[in-house]
Amino acid sequence: MRKRAVVFFILANTILHGQTPNSFTPIQIKLLDSIATQDVPKNAPGIATAIIQDGKVIYEKYAGYADLTDNIPIKNSTRFNIASNGKQFTALAVLTLIDQKKITLSDDIRTWFPKLYPNIQEKITIQSLLNHTSGIRDCYDLWSLQGYTWWEKSFNNNDVLALMEQQSDLNFQPDTKYLYSNTNYILLALIVEKVSNKTFVEYTNEMFKQLNMPNTSFEHDFTKIRGQIARAYFNFDTWITYKWIWNVCGDGNIFSSLEDQIQWEKLVQGKGTSTFSEALIVQSQQIIEGSAFNNYGYGLEFGTYKGLAYRFHEGATGAWKATVVRFPETKISIVTLTNTGKSTPNTQTRQMADVLFELKSEATYLVTKPTSIGKYVREDEILGTYLTESDFAFTFEKTDNALFLKRVGRNDVELEREADNIFHQKFDPAFKQAFITNSKGEMQVTAYYTNHAPYSLTKVNQILKGFDFKSINGEYVNSETNTTLRLKYMDGMNYKIRLGKKYKTNGLLVSANKMLVDSYSLEIRNGALFLNGERIKEVKYVRK
Repeated sequence: MRKRAVVFFILANTILHGQTPNSFTPIQIKLLDSIATQDVPKNAPGIATAIIQDGKVIYEKYAGYADLTDNIPIKNSTRFNIASNGKQFTALAVLTLIDQKKITLSDDIRTWFPKLYPNIQEKITIQSLLNHTSGIRDCYDLWSLQGYTWWEKSFNNNDVLALMEQQSDLNFQPDTKYLYSNTNYILLALIVEKVSNKTFVEYTNEMFKQLNMPNTSFEHDFTKIRGQIARAYFNFDTWITYKWIWNVCGDGNIFSSLEDQIQWEKLVQGKGTSTFSEALIVQSQQIIEGSAFNNYGYGLEFGTYKGLAYRFHEGATGAWKATVVRFPETKISIVTLTNTGKSTPNTQTRQMADVLFELKSEATYLVTKPTSIGKYVREDEILGTYLTESDFAFTFEKTDNALFLKRVGRNDVELEREADNIFHQKFDPAFKQAFITNSKGEMQVTAYYTNHAPYSLTKVNQILKGFDFKSINGEYVNSETNTTLRLKYMDGMNYKIRLGKKYKTNGLLVSANKMLVDSYSLEIRNGALFLNGERIKEVKYVRK
């Protein structure tokens, strides 16, 4: 297959950390091509990617195959599942209804779903769905508790609503925290249906027609997906595809071509041709007015990349992945779509930004070591388990008079003292740990390395002598998911865990009231267990 790159001249724009060149040099083109194709070997699925500035395509690349069975190459009209990148279009559909004065941001969603959360007194608003501050649990994580492998079973939006009607509690009180939840955007899709009296797919297809994006549509019937589809492939020594049987949409399940995504980026940049409201497109690119949370808006995340303000979103559904990043100061967007499990478009797309803006390595923009030396800490003071707010754990132990850091899923590493309160990995001194006592009198460790920002963990209270480890043995039931959790003490601080009929694993009791179980944690309060996962919190299990 012939691979191609289309390059246009662009005007120089000085920004915070570099310049966009007057034209791409041959070296830059070669570098962009190598980034785009780094995970596309011969006879493999691949990618479609483009850079758009001020309404013009300044780089465009296609590599690999849409279908390995027929050796169909990826081209500009090939349709990819762009997954959660579709949230921006669900939000845009909501904005059209707000513009028509059929709904408002402050409307309580129980207006349309009266069976949801009857015991929750606080309003759960459309705005809180849009910026993920509703506290509503993620349906995929709830299905996981029930033992469903979501890509092996077909659900639709009404199934999601039925699942949420079984929930009595939220992750947290509405509008007090941010926590990403796909359920929010599925409920928004259902609201669009109820208000418009059309299916969500019908309503958004009309919107995409106005936007001049003919190859883009949400899909609620996997048997009727049209066009040339980039089939998704994983690689386990050989390329393996799978049947797509998913009907939930609004949070994702949207198929689009790079050609259509380029059209959308042109419209976002104030260019392109459409009959859709320019004012609504502009509004869709902003933080929600009056929101106390400035990291998420209308289906978009907001942040900085190496000092540059940008808007972005990632999408991932199995082997389909997609990334869009927008740098509004220079009206530059980069879009990458893939159908290969080997590719990492979130990284690749930002690598392209590095070339475009002549940005330095990540370490240049990170704090990679402590800025000062603190009060001396003894090794015996730091021993124990430390947790982040999301229950990622460090455990410090001494073995044969040597200090070790233990982490779940990682090899134990030996540490050496570097300064009074600073240690580092013996065979990789760049990995440093600085210990301090925080304002609450708790021991806290901050980890530093060259490829990530510093992060801190707080020491948990140690289990006192005489603790009855068998006292929490037993079966516990959650009525919201109809699942059973079984605990059995083994030895030390170790437990055998069984969730439902299939899921068996181990638990580690790190304090008298907290246990770590793979990607979950269990808090033990008043004889009950409260399960916390990435996007589900405070799921209550009571003793059977």
